[in-house]
Amino acid sequence: MSAAQPSTAAAQDWWWQVDPPASLADVVVRAAEEEPDREVLARRAGGGWEGVTAARFRVEVEEVALGLLAAGIGPGDRVGLMARTRYEWTLVDAAVWAAGAVVVPVYETSAPDQLRWILEDSGAVACFVETPSHAKTLAQVAERLPALRTSWLLDGGATGVLPTLGDLVASGRAGVSEGAAEEGRAELVRRREALSREDVATIIYTSGTTGRPKGCVLTHGNFLVECGTAVELLPELFTDPRSSTLLFLPLAHVFGRMIEIAVLMARVRVGHSDVARITRDLPTFQPSFVLAVPRVFERVYETARRRATTEGRGAVFQRASDVATAWSRAQDTGGPGLLLRAQHALFDRLVYRRLRAAFGGRAEWAVSGGAPLGERLGHFFRGIGMTILEGYGLTETTAATTVNTPREQKVGTVGRALPGTGLRISEAGEVLVRGGHVFREYLGNDAATAEVLDGDGWFATGDLGALDEDGYLTITGRSKDILVTSSGKNVSPGPLEDSLRAHPLVSQAVVVGDGRSSIGALVTLDEESVAAWLQQAGREPEPVADLVEDADLLAELRRAVDAANETVSSAEGIRRLRVLPVDLTEEGGQLTPSMKVKRGVVLEQFADELEAMYRSRR
Repeated sequence: MSAAQPSTAAAQDWWWQVDPPASLADVVVRAAEEEPDREVLARRAGGGWEGVTAARFRVEVEEVALGLLAAGIGPGDRVGLMARTRYEWTLVDAAVWAAGAVVVPVYETSAPDQLRWILEDSGAVACFVETPSHAKTLAQVAERLPALRTSWLLDGGATGVLPTLGDLVASGRAGVSEGAAEEGRAELVRRREALSREDVATIIYTSGTTGRPKGCVLTHGNFLVECGTAVELLPELFTDPRSSTLLFLPLAHVFGRMIEIAVLMARVRVGHSDVARITRDLPTFQPSFVLAVPRVFERVYETARRRATTEGRGAVFQRASDVATAWSRAQDTGGPGLLLRAQHALFDRLVYRRLRAAFGGRAEWAVSGGAPLGERLGHFFRGIGMTILEGYGLTETTAATTVNTPREQKVGTVGRALPGTGLRISEAGEVLVRGGHVFREYLGNDAATAEVLDGDGWFATGDLGALDEDGYLTITGRSKDILVTSSGKNVSPGPLEDSLRAHPLVSQAVVVGDGRSSIGALVTLDEESVAAWLQQAGREPEPVADLVEDADLLAELRRAVDAANETVSSAEGIRRLRVLPVDLTEEGGQLTPSMKVKRGVVLEQFADELEAMYRSRR
């Protein structure tokens, strides 16, 4: 793939620059007024997609907002939203802002106690839930939520459980039939005009790798700064009239939410899917860019590698992978030579085209966040013709603080600071951030806020990092995750864990050793890869739980450990290994909804395995 050329659109005046919006509620209105017939969303219809114009979306947003007014939702009221990524998520999001209220997202996989905590802590007066199952979850905790007055169900086909979204719209229309049409719309205008950039737009609860999730208070201004900057910095994604994206990451997470708002601002066609059906939706929607966490890209790579191996084309795939990586690296060193170009063209026909088809066939760009991607995947995907733009940010920074762009990219880093963003490294090696996208506070938790925000507006991220001479940031670990061995050696587990997860048999890895004489690793197995490995070795299928002491498998994993140890000093290397009998999952409580490992939970749940590892001689 040739290097992208700077777009002339990068220099144009955007509507939010010429006439800055006061709040996110302006976004839908402006689009409907300026480009009413532009298709800004698409919703699933049968086997395809039905376009939704800017004018139509405004009508639907106002219908839901009028229903909220009829239900007594006032300016500043907190409204919970518990659902997977779907059209109605964005619809309700925009409608709550249109009513002057505040959205409080809840992951659709949340347990009753998690739902109760978020709604109670935020003071939510109402809540949307997606399914009858979610309604039952809400019913279990409703008696302990005195502020909660009303709730609605997004799934219109489920009657008798809760009033539905359709019922809410009908209640708003009932007011219209009573002659209150003009007054209702006038009230929406008043509320929109009363909103400012300083008003709270949403309260997003952190994933909670340790302790209770904290409510990050994000303002309309936080998102307008973040999303406006992102659109201007990435014209290749946002300015082409043919651009489109399919959201499938949870919109309860700040990463997906930021992109949702950015595409609405840029009026890029957007559809909604979820992890369960994304492989069916990508071929029909055919987005021009996608966003995902690194685990998604890892899965695509491993699935292709495993399929090639079982079909007897493992060596071909490996060579194709090597060529893709070499091609990508050559982009930074003067370009590929004739032989590499010929090899790349051959493998493009044999391998790369099929891999791009996994993302719908049109995607030239991808945005990765939420966890480290690593050089291996970054170079591979750039080499097959789909450049992954890796960035870095947190809920507290309204998603991205740094990003690699098509024109300014260093694979293996998380890019440079967004324009207008302050970025520096403290004496202790911690990444510090300042800017208009940094959150205001943790809701009702002054002590926690003071721990991370100083008087000059610098936010202490808790991440360790380094800036190179060109300003590109590399994240090296979490300050709270640093392991200190009994000999006093400080070890960052992140890079070692990333290296271990690169092995096809490994699903998750947790590097340990705090207070111990040496570093160890608890790993879990990828069931599909293990099944293919057994088949290739001519062995009968076996449950992964029966293979934790298998000599051949341990020898294979030792090669992964050796590869990881080559990246660190001998004092930091992994000396002990233990295979866990089950994988880490969100359902098991070991992963957050954004697929981050809850280190403390793992160490607690697998304390026996940890002790057994240090008692053994391996």
